[in-house]
Amino acid sequence: MLGSTGSIGTQTLQIAEEFPEQFRVVALTASRNLTLLIEQIQRHHPEVVALADESLLPELQQRLDALTLDQSSASWRQPQLVGGPDGLNVAASWDSADLVVTGIVGCAGLLPTLAAIRAGKDLALANKETLIAAAPVVLPELKRSGSRLLPADSEHSAIFQCLQGTPWAENARLSTGIPTPGLRHIQLTASGGAFRDWDAKDLVKATVADATSHPNWSMGRKITVDSATLMNKGLEVIEAHYLFGIDYDQIEIVIHPQSIIHSMIELADSSVLAQLGWPDMKLPILYCLSWPKRLETPWRRLDLTEVGQLTFKAPDTSKYPCMQLAYAAGRAGGTMPAVLNAANEEAVAQFLEERIHFLDIPDVIEAACERHKPDLQANPNLDDVLSVDAWSRRAVQEQISKGTRRMPLAASKG
Repeated sequence: MLGSTGSIGTQTLQIAEEFPEQFRVVALTASRNLTLLIEQIQRHHPEVVALADESLLPELQQRLDALTLDQSSASWRQPQLVGGPDGLNVAASWDSADLVVTGIVGCAGLLPTLAAIRAGKDLALANKETLIAAAPVVLPELKRSGSRLLPADSEHSAIFQCLQGTPWAENARLSTGIPTPGLRHIQLTASGGAFRDWDAKDLVKATVADATSHPNWSMGRKITVDSATLMNKGLEVIEAHYLFGIDYDQIEIVIHPQSIIHSMIELADSSVLAQLGWPDMKLPILYCLSWPKRLETPWRRLDLTEVGQLTFKAPDTSKYPCMQLAYAAGRAGGTMPAVLNAANEEAVAQFLEERIHFLDIPDVIEAACERHKPDLQANPNLDDVLSVDAWSRRAVQEQISKGTRRMPLAASKG
């Protein structure tokens, strides 16, 4: 489990606890949350634990040494501890692992994900940046290693689940990046995020607290802000293009406030297939872990009479400019999606620290993408991707240090 203390990680480990006869946790990685990580170690007894922040390894070792071990569990042993980028790669490629769940947010998850692929591990992909920033690198690696990629986020899992009901399911499953025969359109549903019921003119009043209060989903702060800007859906468009080999003109975004339909596919004969469920990330994660089987769960059944109605509308492009930026970056291809992704990560981080206003986020992203156009590389290697990622973050920081066009967030609160 890459990113065990995050939202995806904690939910994945809950599933492992619910199905102990089906799943065994052999490797965990985390960043800095030692208290939660130690609880997870005690519960799951992994063989190896990696800390992204290598400086915390001595403290982790001391705290593990100080624990009173459960004497009833004679087989329990302290895990091997590793740290830093190399340590993450060690855990990601751990020999006894069959499947690696990638829950590290942002481009930080790219290198350990590549390590897992090169080790021939199957992947449950919850880190969308892996394909968005580095598809030209990742797709050839998947082909070489034979690793199989399963989408763990709700929208792409819904598409994947719908494709299981077509004659091309196995091809769609194993040939990431290759066109899926008979697939005419994809409709990605979006909740609309924290500001779906706000008028665009009122977004000048938006605060961090507003942007991080999602009406439907329980997620981390960064992805919740992405939902508020609709950048999360734009990034999912790019990911769908690479996962299912479908052109950008065939991928549509639909606002669906109830978050019951998680996405839809339209087939060649005009039939539309949809996957429905309560807004709960545990279901798509479980499907990745159990595929091609479905495990019986005690979870709450979907009752459409309780839902009452399902509604849809087209997204307002003036309210969600990040969506169009993502389409443009995807169509540009090459290194542009990596620049978009890194600029977004840095802009959201600056917003969460209240250094820029919510409405500045698309502005600084667009500026970084515009600056990169003369230097776009059509067929980047890994070093190229990492280089433009770092450049894009610096470009955003430089722009913010020079001042933004909008009112500073602290002032807007008054």
